Amino acid sequence: MRSGKNDVSAVHPAYNTHPTLFDKVFGYAVSVILHPIFIPMYVAYFLLYIHPGAFTGFSAYDKLKTFSIIGINVVLFPLIATLLSKAVGFIDSIQLHTRKDRIIPLIAAGIFFFWAYLVFKEQHQYPLMLVAFLLGIFLASSAGLMANIFFKVSLHGIGMGGWLGFFLALLLNGELHMAWPLALVIALTGLVATARLMISSHTPREIYYGIVIGILSQWAALIFTGI
Repeated sequence: MRSGKNDVSAVHPAYNTHPTLFDKVFGYAVSVILHPIFIPMYVAYFLLYIHPGAFTGFSAYDKLKTFSIIGINVVLFPLIATLLSKAVGFIDSIQLHTRKDRIIPLIAAGIFFFWAYLVFKEQHQYPLMLVAFLLGIFLASSAGLMANIFFKVSLHGIGMGGWLGFFLALLLNGELHMAWPLALVIALTGLVATARLMISSHTPREIYYGIVIGILSQWAALIFTGI
């Protein structure tokens, strides 16, 4: 196996070097469904349609428009940037296996995340918790980019850590209805960590670092926005 092509190809005792068919199917299915690029949409859907008070007074049209704006800025545009990077040869794989492959997509994603934060920050009808979350994913992508200079960190871990940190902060802020959503996200975080190990994408340390980065980024954003 070539160590220069893929960071996970280096021999490491934590890697599952012989994944079974079930490992691959289960691991990749979970990795796609809970890909970090989709996490903001899951959180946005929760705030828009499940949280009892975040978007009180918003019409169905306004909620759909908000959901669409978030999707375009934090999902569609970063995906297009990644696909274009692959098309012109800037990256080797859209799966971003190597630290080198992650640089341009993370920079592009950070720009779009920051733009989304600014858009919602300047429109005061939106709840502050949404603004804080968008700032948090910008901080997480920036921290992930910085960490990428020194070591490979799990982007899935960062995504799930951000989701976990945001829900935990809301619970600690006195929103008792967040208990069951937080329990669900804790279970999903464990599921994602297991899936990434099953397909030999990361060591446990890389996943733990990612989760910590995601949690701290959301907490920093919530503190900054005064929640």
